Amino acid sequence: MSVRLDHGDDDLAEMHEINVTPFIDVILVLLIIFMIAAPLATVDISVDLPIANAQPQKRPDQPLFLTLKSDLSLVLGDLPVSPEHLGAALSEASEGDKQRRVYLRADKTVAYGELMQVMNELRSAGYLKLALVGLETDAPP
Repeated sequence: MSVRLDHGDDDLAEMHEINVTPFIDVILVLLIIFMIAAPLATVDISVDLPIANAQPQKRPDQPLFLTLKSDLSLVLGDLPVSPEHLGAALSEASEGDKQRRVYLRADKTVAYGELMQVMNELRSAGYLKLALVGLETDAPP
């Protein structure tokens, strides 16, 4: 008994399967290229920042201190002030002199955005001369 597997067609039947081997090879090559190129594409500029060695400035006779506490409350001199009344309180404390320097102190736990918001309020009130207050260290420069 013999069985004929060939039905006499010389045409090859279409294959409906995808050969994924070349696709995987291409993906692996692209992966290797991106693994090599990605670290080269990032710009890493090494900057050696200078040390602040500014000489301490002479303290004015009556400085105008605005303090931003860790709970985000504002204190002008020794008096608490709300952000809504900051402009009026500054005008009263500086006797209307908008050229007077305002010394801004902020707790180190205050977020940068909150400090910028207070600085923007000072600017909108017309006080453009600001000085940021920090601790002086005895470390050599």
